[in-house]
Amino acid sequence: MTHPPIVWTDPARARAFTLWLAALAPAHGLLPDSLRPASADASFRRYFRVSKAGGGDCIIMDAPPAQEDCRPFVKVAALMTGAGLQAPQVLAWDEAQGFMLLSDLGAQTMLEVIDQAPETVRAERAYGLYRQAVDALVRWQLASKPEVLPPYDEALLSRELALFPDWYVEKHRGIIIDSNLRGKLDALFAQIKDSNLNSLGGARVYVHRDFMPRNLMVAQDGSPGLGVLDFQDAVYGPITYDIASLMRDAFISWPEDFVLEISVRYWEQARKAGLPVGDDFGEFYRAVEWMGLQRHLKILGIFARLTLRDGKPKYLADTPRFIAYARATCARYRQLGPLMVLLDEIEGNETRVGYTF
Repeated sequence: MTHPPIVWTDPARARAFTLWLAALAPAHGLLPDSLRPASADASFRRYFRVSKAGGGDCIIMDAPPAQEDCRPFVKVAALMTGAGLQAPQVLAWDEAQGFMLLSDLGAQTMLEVIDQAPETVRAERAYGLYRQAVDALVRWQLASKPEVLPPYDEALLSRELALFPDWYVEKHRGIIIDSNLRGKLDALFAQIKDSNLNSLGGARVYVHRDFMPRNLMVAQDGSPGLGVLDFQDAVYGPITYDIASLMRDAFISWPEDFVLEISVRYWEQARKAGLPVGDDFGEFYRAVEWMGLQRHLKILGIFARLTLRDGKPKYLADTPRFIAYARATCARYRQLGPLMVLLDEIEGNETRVGYTF
């Protein structure tokens, strides 16, 4: 089978990779000629797939050390495996050059399996996969210990929220943020951060930070349990973050009744397991929505930055989804009315609520 070539912009790195793979191949039974692209993400990392002589595949991560630090990936992979999750096993790692050989969790993401399902069974298949995702999330959170991962604290929340005005509003939309508007945004952001840090008694767990169907892998043999990827940015922070990430996804949206059904399932399962999600689902869900709002604004900024700084414009196609998520949350909480006004002004929409700055 002929595979598309791997494109390198740096000839020296291409040579280093070829030598590394050739030296590694005999010990792991790899077939270098089978190398082909597997995937890329929003960072500088790339992934290749390579076949093994005895059957099956391995994954290779190409992570230039100048842009990517692989140490958190290795650390979190071990934490996830210890928690009983299916995470890639690190088989070989050249830390100095940023090349890593990993076990292969399969070629189909949860998102792809849902998207490819016939319409007659799509909802049923999605429900089963989301139940597996909830199972994995609860196991991950039950393994949490303080001072193992970086804290998801006020400073990090502030840096993330700043991406929205700096990149989406000013650089992408071309709207000047004067001192008056900055003051109003700061007041709104203070409310969001207070909710995220202090809701549910300030409950803290391990946080994946991108726990969504695109990063969850379905086993090729149909066995239960989802593989987990893209976890290198994991932190220790609000228990609401990953369920908000799962249900308000960057690439697929669900009706509110489905979101609530899975959220209730997670809350009941987490509470039964002893996780600090509280005894009032309404209070819990409010905290999830306010956590989700922070994520929506952050992602709008990240997608704008990927386009303007990194030359990856495809992500901007999903910004309307996040504007819609943010508006829906603002519509449910009077304190967020002024933010809805701002979002509508930025997008050129007529505000359909009676709030003003």
